[in-house]
Parts: sequence; C-alpha cells; structure tokens
Amino acid sequence: MPFVNIIRHAPFIFFVNTTTNYKSSFVIIPPRLGLGRRICSCSGSLPSAPKSNVPLSPSQQTINGGKVTELKKKVELLGIQGHDSCLPGRYNYLFCPKCRGGKSMGRTLSLHIIEKGDFAMWRCFQTDCGWAGQVFADSSKIIMNGTVLEPIGDELIAYFAERRISKATLQRNAVMQRSGDQAVIAFTYRRNGVIVGCKYRTLEKKFWQEKGTKKWLYGIDDIKEAATVVVVEGEIDKLAVEEAGVHNCVSVPCGAPQTVFAKELPTLEKDIAYQYLWNSKEYLDKVSCIILATDVDDPGNALAEELARRLGKERCWRVEWPKKDDFSCFKDANEVLKCLGPEALKEVIENAKPYQEYM
Repeated sequence: MPFVNIIRHAPFIFFVNTTTNYKSSFVIIPPRLGLGRRICSCSGSLPSAPKSNVPLSPSQQTINGGKVTELKKKVELLGIQGHDSCLPGRYNYLFCPKCRGGKSMGRTLSLHIIEKGDFAMWRCFQTDCGWAGQVFADSSKIIMNGTVLEPIGDELIAYFAERRISKATLQRNAVMQRSGDQAVIAFTYRRNGVIVGCKYRTLEKKFWQEKGTKKWLYGIDDIKEAATVVVVEGEIDKLAVEEAGVHNCVSVPCGAPQTVFAKELPTLEKDIAYQYLWNSKEYLDKVSCIILATDVDDPGNALAEELARRLGKERCWRVEWPKKDDFSCFKDANEVLKCLGPEALKEVIENAKPYQEYM
C-alpha cells in the first residue's frame, strides 16, 4: 500500500497520499496521539469542514456561487491550478505553484474556500516552502505570506504622478501597496500573469523582497515576443519607459553592484547575484538587441558591464543620458521623463549606441 505524508491542519493531522496525482486516501488523527511519519493509507475522500443544516435560499446560493467563482479567478492569478473541482467547505489538495511539491512532487498545497464563499486561504506543507495566503471575494486585497496587499491609494497615486507615471500604468503593472500603509509600495512580479514575487519600497527608498522566491526580471511578460529589450535598474524606471511608449522593457530586481567583479564569470550555479538572468534565459536567448539603460553612476556602469558580460556585448547597446548642465547628466529614465517628457525619453532610448562604442 502507498505511504502518505503528514499534513498538519489544526485541529487535525491529515495523512495525505502524495505519491499519486489524485486525491485517493487519508487518515485523520488528533495531533496529541503523536504518531510516526508514515502509515499505510485508508480509502476515503478528503475531509469536509462542518456543514450548516440551515438550507440556503436560491438567491443566497446564487450570491455564494458568484463569490466562489470570483475567488477561483483570484487564486488562478496566483498560479494555483486545478481549482475547478474544489468545493467550498472542503480542504482541497493541489500542486503548489511555488515548489511543485518538492522532491515528492505531490499535492502539498491545502486550499480551503469558506463555505459561504467570503474568502479562500491556502498553505503549502512542503517543509522547504510554506507558501501561504488569502484572497477575498468582495475585495481586491491579497494576503501573501502574512502581508496584506491592496490596490494603490491616492497618496501613492499622487507620488507617482509627480514622477509623470499615470494611474493606468500602475494598474497595468499591478502596482499595489501594503494594506493600511500608503508609505509602502508593492511591486508585484508576474510571469504569465501569475504573481511570482513581490518587492517592497518605502518612500524613503528602503527596499526588501519576499523571502525564498525565485528571482525574475520585473515586467518579464512584456518581452515574450520582443526582438529588442530595454533593461533598466529599477521598477520605477521600467514604468517611466512605458510612459514613453516603450513596453518591451524590464528591470533588474536587485539594483546595481558597487564595482565590476574582476575575476572570470562564475558558473551558473554560483552566479547567485544574477540568477534572474538565468531564470529568464528562454526570453533573452531569442533577443537580438539589448539596450542597457542603467543609471549614470559608478554602480549603474558596473551593472551595465556585468549584464553585458553575461548577455553578450555584441548584442548590447547603451543609453547615453542627456546633459542636465555643463557638469552633470540626467541620472536615469524616470528623471528624464520627469524633466524632459516622454518624447525625449523615447528619443534617448532610440539613439542608444553599441556597447563597445560607448565604452
């Protein structure tokens, strides 16, 4: 008989078969019994949450059905697949989009839709994952690993407007904020429309990211079919380039290094700081022209060099930011947009020079 893994979901422990691709067996035992890690399976179906004996009116059933449909749409945007057969009031076991079940490749994600359809919650019980969150039927809020994200508010909309970045651009790129705190911007990273990570930024330019998430280029869905790609140093610069009418633009997720790495390039496995390039390899391999639009300072120059070394200098071009005065240049894409406007920014990008000439 197949063995099963323990999944803890208070007040019970579920022993769920993870050796198959379907829900086949379970045993429910109170945690105080403290049984071992493995037992043989029993036949049966997954447990249900307690059901109400009060019948719902037809109108209430319609309302609840609409809520459940909305919840399923929202979890699909987060990459949770196979939810079509999930029933409200039950713990449904699915594949985790973050870890894919780890080494066991089993259904380690527990998705629970509240019976009335007000919200859904999930948690992955893979030891090295633990991804968890909630979505609400009547709200556009999302909870990711305990952090509640909500649509961007008026304060941050005004903050971006000062930088000539529109509300439409923010919405298109799913820029959000930490719930109840308009001083924290949440740049949601999406791949194939699915949230794969989140980077936070305060108005005082303090940054942090969701821990344990795979690194990607910000805006990667915008370069799926692109032959030319613009690479910038920050998420706000990516939004600025989009305001100039250039959508085939991505941002690095981790900013710039202080200096160029003097030694030979490390192997792919050891190139930790630039894993986002290797993760995006299938997108970048088919690109013929890469325009590096990093900041015009020592770290920005170092980043351009490190990117060119890995992407191939022969297909890289470098933006030359216009003069601000006799002594300095505009620093980055957003500064050019703010001071000179979208047409000027677009012209600067179009006039990029081959990387070897720029050097």
